[in-house]
Amino acid sequence: MKKVEIVKINEIEVKPFRLNDFIEKKDKTSSMETVSKKEIKHLAKKLGLVYDDKQIQFTKKLMVAYLAKR
Repeated sequence: MKKVEIVKINEIEVKPFRLNDFIEKKDKTSSMETVSKKEIKHLAKKLGLVYDDKQIQFTKKLMVAYLAKR
């Protein structure tokens, strides 16, 4: 048998449900440190952009430097 505790209605505390209270906080800086050329090419294709290998290399260097600075 389970024990049941009876309480009065004025003894109950009502709080709004906040999902963030149940989600573990992650460090944003550790989530991504490098970007691959393959990911950049895939994103460019998805956006319908025209590119060549020099542009991909430049973009990768730029993004890696930006993420390292963060």
